[in-house]
Amino acid sequence: MPTYAYACKDCGHAFDVFQSFTDSTLTACPECQGALRKKFNSVGVVFKGSGFYRTDSRDAKGSTVSAAPAAPAAAPAPAPATAAAAS
Repeated sequence: MPTYAYACKDCGHAFDVFQSFTDSTLTACPECQGALRKKFNSVGVVFKGSGFYRTDSRDAKGSTVSAAPAAPAAAPAPAPATAAAAS
């Protein structure tokens, strides 16, 4: 269940309440019976990784963004040093 923050407009009393999405909003302060207002805070959700962008779920032929470049081919190994090159 989500937590909602309320503050009284009259006395300033602030408190948090666990409420279901279907529960009605509180209107009376438990301290002075004054009018309440619901406080809104920033959401603690951070989207990281793939899958959160418009282009992540599209195939390469339908997308206007070019596909990621392929991994470069492995470079050939250097030739072993010979005895003639050492002298």
